[in-house]
Amino acid sequence: MNPYVVPGLILVVLVTVGIGAYGLRFARTTSDFLVASRSVSPTWNAAAISGEYLSAASFLGVAGLILRYGVDVLWYPVGFAAGYLALLLFVAAPLRRSGAFTLPDFCQVRLRSPVLRRLATVFVVFIGCLYLVPQLQGAGLTFTTVTGGRYEWGALLVGLVVTANVALGGMRAITFVQAFQYWLKLTALAVPVIFLALQWQSDGRPAVTPPAGPVFSATTTVTFAEAATLTLPDGSQSRVAEGEERTFAAGAAVPEVSSVDDRRGADWLLPGGDTTLFATYSLILATFLGTMGLPHVLVRFYTNPDGASARRTTLVVLGLVGLFYLLPTLYGVLGRVYTPQLLMTGRTDAVVLLLPEAALGGGHLGQFLGALVTAGALAAFLSTSSGLLTSVAGVVFTDILHADRGGSVRDFRLATVLAAIVPMALSVYVADMDVSRVVGLAFAVAASSFCPLLVLGIWWRGLTDVGAVAGILAGGGAAMVAVLITVLGPPLSGWPAQLIGQPAAWTVPLAFVVMVTGSLVSKRRVPRDVGATMLRLHAPESLRL
Repeated sequence: MNPYVVPGLILVVLVTVGIGAYGLRFARTTSDFLVASRSVSPTWNAAAISGEYLSAASFLGVAGLILRYGVDVLWYPVGFAAGYLALLLFVAAPLRRSGAFTLPDFCQVRLRSPVLRRLATVFVVFIGCLYLVPQLQGAGLTFTTVTGGRYEWGALLVGLVVTANVALGGMRAITFVQAFQYWLKLTALAVPVIFLALQWQSDGRPAVTPPAGPVFSATTTVTFAEAATLTLPDGSQSRVAEGEERTFAAGAAVPEVSSVDDRRGADWLLPGGDTTLFATYSLILATFLGTMGLPHVLVRFYTNPDGASARRTTLVVLGLVGLFYLLPTLYGVLGRVYTPQLLMTGRTDAVVLLLPEAALGGGHLGQFLGALVTAGALAAFLSTSSGLLTSVAGVVFTDILHADRGGSVRDFRLATVLAAIVPMALSVYVADMDVSRVVGLAFAVAASSFCPLLVLGIWWRGLTDVGAVAGILAGGGAAMVAVLITVLGPPLSGWPAQLIGQPAAWTVPLAFVVMVTGSLVSKRRVPRDVGATMLRLHAPESLRL
């Protein structure tokens, strides 16, 4: 076992708790716990948003998907980063000017509908839990990979640390924690990738996709978690039993495994393959539009002092997030050379954790850099989980416990515990799903529910509560059903698999169409004070209206 890993993980947890304790000194009121009293500067807020946004899907999942599928999945990091452009153009400043604490608050301010507010509460909790589960899943994967311990212990450990941090310090403390953790994550990927690139250069720049297929760079022992059929490039096949070990010599071809889906040769470098154009556009829509519907991202814009600060924050986030996403791609590419055994086990999400020691050897440098990326992975789980739990706890606090009318800090802490229970339980059930794919489903639900609500609510005065409720139920409800079928239902094939596995291409237009049609049919229900509300959302604060 790497001797630097445990001290590194303990150090990250201690620093996280320490910064949270420091932030606790400034958290005195419920406004501090919910929106940090709306006093966070653009620079601090941008680092905090980037810290919570760059999740396990970004730190582990993107590299794993690129290792397995190649060019086709580059839309994930592109969409994850580009989503902030839509947020900057359409949502950031007006949302801050609304004066809301949460998304359900915005629904109340804009459309004065208790029914819509309760529906928004349901979707905030669902999206938050769906997004929180893969963070805990990634924690369990990391714990198993680096210590050999049980998956459940890693998931529960991160869940408990995050719950304690949020319950004790709220948004005020979490802002400091997430800003620190962004820079830790960036350093944890940037420093090792320099040494990995130099090692690849000194090894003679071995081909990422050799014509005969990937080969083992060193003698490697592979343990198979389930029975499967191995197929070599020459067409010969052999069976392996569950738990069986096979040792492959350096330079040996990496067999294809019947139980693992991946791309080989030119297919890895070319778009298309088994992915249809529909699925690609659906993924782009989900990631690009889903960002503006993620509760834990939107709640951070309520912490800015004004709308102009919210816009500046979003601009800085675009740069920070874009810089980060250059790095996981390199890990996925170099993993084809140094960790091809992951293509046989299917545990490609672990490439970031295993690559430094696989490429640089088991010496002190390889072990130290391996511990560094493991610490960065833990920071990814902690920061994103903190933001998600804060946003869900805020909604539970204001709309389920109804503590907005004179609620105390103790009520917020109770809401935090309640919000953490379900995701921690679910993280054990979906242990085998790809981290990025689970997150992609959360983006699809957000894009199909809150994205239409925010865009139309901010820019169209004709939106009504009836249209909003109908649109969310049609688009968001359909996306929610698709997610439940994907996670809990039987495997699908053909077009049903495409429509259910990547639903955004039809659920987002459905939500917009139903929302607009429902509003036109019920145009008498347009709020009487819509003019004043729209002026409040769009007029610069300097006018003091």
